[in-house]
Amino acid sequence: MKKRFEAEHSSSDKLTIERLMGLGGQSARKSHYPELVAKLEELEEERNRYKSIFEHAQHGIFQARLDSGLVAANPALARICGYTDPQQLCRRVESFASGLLFDKDEYPLLLEKLKLYGKLFGYETRLLRQDGSAVDVSLNVLLKDDDQGSLMEAFVADITERKKAQDKLKKLNEELEQRVEDRTRELVSLNQQLVSEINERSSIEQALKVARDAAEQANKSKDKYLAAASHDLLQPLNAARLLVSTLQERELAEENNHLVERIHIALEGAEELLSDLLDIARLDQNAVQPDLTSIPLDYLFRMLQVEFQPVAEQRSVSLRVLSSGLNIRSDTRLLMRVLRNFLSNAFRYTPAGRVVLGARRRGDHLELQVWDTGPGIAEDKLGDIFREFQQIDHQYQTGRKGVGLGLAIVERIAGMLDHPIRVSSTPGKGTMFSVSVPISSEPVQPILQPQQIPQQDLSGRPILVIDNEQDILVSMQALLEQWHCEVCMAIDPAEAIENYLSKGVKPQLILADYHLNNDATGVEAVDQVRRYAGYDIPAAIITADRSPEGRKLFRERQLPVLNKPVKPGKLRALISHLLQPPQQVAESCIDGP
Repeated sequence: MKKRFEAEHSSSDKLTIERLMGLGGQSARKSHYPELVAKLEELEEERNRYKSIFEHAQHGIFQARLDSGLVAANPALARICGYTDPQQLCRRVESFASGLLFDKDEYPLLLEKLKLYGKLFGYETRLLRQDGSAVDVSLNVLLKDDDQGSLMEAFVADITERKKAQDKLKKLNEELEQRVEDRTRELVSLNQQLVSEINERSSIEQALKVARDAAEQANKSKDKYLAAASHDLLQPLNAARLLVSTLQERELAEENNHLVERIHIALEGAEELLSDLLDIARLDQNAVQPDLTSIPLDYLFRMLQVEFQPVAEQRSVSLRVLSSGLNIRSDTRLLMRVLRNFLSNAFRYTPAGRVVLGARRRGDHLELQVWDTGPGIAEDKLGDIFREFQQIDHQYQTGRKGVGLGLAIVERIAGMLDHPIRVSSTPGKGTMFSVSVPISSEPVQPILQPQQIPQQDLSGRPILVIDNEQDILVSMQALLEQWHCEVCMAIDPAEAIENYLSKGVKPQLILADYHLNNDATGVEAVDQVRRYAGYDIPAAIITADRSPEGRKLFRERQLPVLNKPVKPGKLRALISHLLQPPQQVAESCIDGP
């Protein structure tokens, strides 16, 4: 009986295989058994390959009947759900209704979407583990129909780590928002404290209000905010500087002289800090656009020599300038700012000895160098000197201590101009700062070399001052009268014409603020006064506006400009220059950065 069953079973398997292979009995006999064996081996290899993929897949895989439970699962799914093997999982989850794999409330939603679309990709849900905990997963599910009904096939990815990362990121964002809120609250508190401390006159309060209003619009117009802030905040400083300079030139008691000098030093520190902060902000916001031109190096070095020679003489330090006949390509104003900073630091930290400004050719570049014989900088401190508010304290420091922003500004300017900077120092012997600029082969128009302008006797000279700030007018009047000038003050050109020109006063010079009331400008004011007077009155602009547009306008109109806060020495030199006889007045120079 057994042999008969095996024979029939073998015969049945043979016929089934022949039908699967598309072979009839006659064909099988013709092709003989070796081909059949080969086909069977290929099928077995294919089955084993899919079985290996199924069992060793990194993601979970399962088949399930919608009306019952799991039909098959791979080891990866068992691991995800906390079971030792797939059979244990399948035996336990014989029905989805039991809630042992899907949450009872979640499964109907999954089933509804699957029946609606026939497939789901990236569907995120949670599977229940053997210990009752839940694991976050992402499902790719297909719905198929066979002779036994609807069959669900799914690939399962464990997204627990991704969920943890998302939760961590969310927490970090919340912490960051809290830190920003705390910092904002701190800044608001500091701002209020500053307002209470500075509350000396109503004009300053108005300036802070304008600055605050401008800050609220900063995201829409950074340049406009910075221009308004620089103008409004520098206005009261300018008035104070002029008044203090007036007191310095008067004969006062010794104890009063000391107090005036301390006020002067404090104002200089406030001015430098405010100017540096504004420059840092403008550079960081890309609000400063370089104007690259071909510049004679002799011209730059001569300007610096004229400016710093009095400093050298005051501190008994030798200043030597070694120039070159080459031209360079750079932004005059920004490059001068870099070199001024190098020279200022050299004199500040050199109590005796010499400071050298020179240039060395390096291929197609010139390295502009400033050497000093000061105490030098330790090697481990060289990396800190370009950071904001970082200074190297020296017992040999002379003059007023800086605020630690100068070299940070220098580094930003050098990066914007693509001019590499370098520093080397030997403790006890001195320091060298340098900036590398490209040599220019473009032709350069002849430029009048700067020179020391002798101070003229200003007695009785009528000078018209136009400024919309009453404090500035009072300060300018006090300083100019100290120089024995005849001062005419007006808040706009209409008042100047009505009070002075219409009564026969003939100003020899106009000093006008750039930003006047009702959006009027000092350039327009100069034009109106000149038209009424009927002659070309020499004029200069005094302003806190440092924008490229303003500088371009002043150059086009050939109007010299002094930036606020005004230094009395520069103001008197400019007045002396403009009041020279016409044949001796050369092309006007615009004030540097």
